[in-house]
Amino acid sequence: MQQRALGDTGISVSRLCLGTMTFGEQNSEADAHEQLTRAVDAGINFIDTAEMYPVPPRAETQGLTEAYIGSWLKTRGGRDALILATKAAGPGRMEHIRGGAQLTREHIQQAIDASLQRLQTDYVDLYQLHWPARSVNIFGQLGYTPESDEDATPLEETLTALKELVDAGKVRAIGLSNDTPWGVMRCLQLADTLGLPRVASVQNPYNLLNRSFEVGLAEIAHRENVGLLAYSPLAFGVLSGKYLGGARPAGGRITLFERFSRYTSEAAEQATRAYVDIAHRNDLDPAQMALAFVNSRPFLTSNIIGATTLEQLDSNIASEDLVLSQAVLDEIEAVHRRISNPSP
Repeated sequence: MQQRALGDTGISVSRLCLGTMTFGEQNSEADAHEQLTRAVDAGINFIDTAEMYPVPPRAETQGLTEAYIGSWLKTRGGRDALILATKAAGPGRMEHIRGGAQLTREHIQQAIDASLQRLQTDYVDLYQLHWPARSVNIFGQLGYTPESDEDATPLEETLTALKELVDAGKVRAIGLSNDTPWGVMRCLQLADTLGLPRVASVQNPYNLLNRSFEVGLAEIAHRENVGLLAYSPLAFGVLSGKYLGGARPAGGRITLFERFSRYTSEAAEQATRAYVDIAHRNDLDPAQMALAFVNSRPFLTSNIIGATTLEQLDSNIASEDLVLSQAVLDEIEAVHRRISNPSP
């Protein structure tokens, strides 16, 4: 398993990261433990979670994902050999988290302490802001319209609170998620001017149907050493081809949860069909081809794979060994030029 540097932190992470947001919803505690063991045995040392997981987020299940990881860590041991990442939820989306999650100093401290308790560890390697406190386009929103965000927690306060966590030994490195070029650069500027920790990564969506990271953030990743942690590399499983033609296989995420419509537009269907055709004509598994494409990006730090079965997980892990030919990459680019970012 290839290892990549996590920014300037001195931490090395596997090129594949195990995503865990199904733990507690589609996957039981026993399932979670099996997946964690299978991934680590395959060479993955990087595990990503969040205080709001599982997804879809519900008050009744919030925190179960971290708790399942914690019970596995307690049983298995070997904590220091793993790179564990979690996230603090931002405001405006879930009242059941901290009474309406904020990114203030007080809320950041509450969030990390609760996560550490559930994870049964005294530190996390990477602590991320799940989304910004300010008004910003995320989760597929387009057409930025400035809105009043005078009540948003200033970045200076949030980053200073994160520095306190680093100084206290609760966090080794910090990162962003669902953020923009302006947000990343502003955080780096504040770190340089105020002596605060630099963000080491940005966890944003990236897949064959959404390559918007390339527009502005890819250059930042290269020049500032703030690499991508790519989430949804299979576009909620759409790029496997299993939902083509309106198919809704039993147990599929889109079958179970209609809210996941980001990758099911007519344009996304057309692009997916074209990518699946490329895979089949080249004797490739469509999902593995989609993951291998993400793996090949020079701005990538780690590709966050997720699964609901061990068979899916094994197939996803196998993408680590797949190198796409230039001919396949050229075909992919031709589709991208024709149907560019149908699911931003």
